[in-house]
Amino acid sequence: MDAKRKKDLLLQWKNRRPEMGLISITCKSTGEMFVDISTDTQFAFNSHRFKLSANFHPNKRLQQLWQQYGENGFDYAVVKILKYENKDDDQTEKLKLLLEEYLAQTAQARRISK
Repeated sequence: MDAKRKKDLLLQWKNRRPEMGLISITCKSTGEMFVDISTDTQFAFNSHRFKLSANFHPNKRLQQLWQQYGENGFDYAVVKILKYENKDDDQTEKLKLLLEEYLAQTAQARRISK
């Protein structure tokens, strides 16, 4: 890859607007739903899959289900997307509020993170 192409790709990555929001991982067999917030939803899914595959996910129940049913035993979804203007602004409080509202409305949902 030439230097100009590399520089262009790096600039595109720095200027991207990652999808922020609420994600869920649901066990197809039990219906148990685990939710979390993320400033980059695709990165979050990859991170959770990696931790589960490596058998060191902090959510013990989710880890048990993963060991029992495997990766294909789960549905992955972006539940709600947070709309934002400036990618450099801290959206943490808005994301936390989104999570709390969803947990209050959805009885079967549990936090992925404690």
